[in-house]
Amino acid sequence: MIKLTNITKIYNNRKVFENFSLHIQAKERVVLFAKSGFGKSTLLKIIAGLESIESGSVILDGLKVTDAKKIVVEPHERGLGMVFQDLALWPHLNVEENIALSLKIQKVVPKQREKKVKETLQSVGLQGFELKRVDELSGGERQRVALARTLIMRPKIILMDEPLSSLDNELNIQIREEILRLQKSYGFTLVYVTHNKEEAEYLATRIVYSLTEFL
Repeated sequence: MIKLTNITKIYNNRKVFENFSLHIQAKERVVLFAKSGFGKSTLLKIIAGLESIESGSVILDGLKVTDAKKIVVEPHERGLGMVFQDLALWPHLNVEENIALSLKIQKVVPKQREKKVKETLQSVGLQGFELKRVDELSGGERQRVALARTLIMRPKIILMDEPLSSLDNELNIQIREEILRLQKSYGFTLVYVTHNKEEAEYLATRIVYSLTEFL
């Protein structure tokens, strides 16, 4: 569960949020759908712990992780996955190295890393791509690598910030179907940002059209 309570966020002397609250239940798929400048990406960063707040609190699974101006739990300790708009893949690494990097940092033994990478690649339909460099992949394949890199840590919550905005319509439809399938399979809570109405309606169990209303 994600619980944002009375969040106030000021950026460049402008109130992005004022006493904003949003409660998201486990395994929900909540899509933030609003115009640019309404704070959609900022809200994801607040949940992730990448942005502080002036007042209010953020609670994840019953644990207060942000309290007013204080980050109580650091981003890497929140058990979240995040897929960025630019994907943030390492171009000098191959597919396997990109996906396994977080496991390597956590010092998971090589044999177990290989097993998890293989299972995760299979789940996103990229088995056999282990040794390919990410700069050799198509846009859709890079999207799947980004999904696999996030899924390999088995997060309870995944945040996605317009991950499909650079894809053509056909690829967009394919990957959004893949996201929905993976969410149902893995059972993670999804908070998703998009400007695409069809994308929002396809993925969401609930759409937040305005970030200024109390939910």
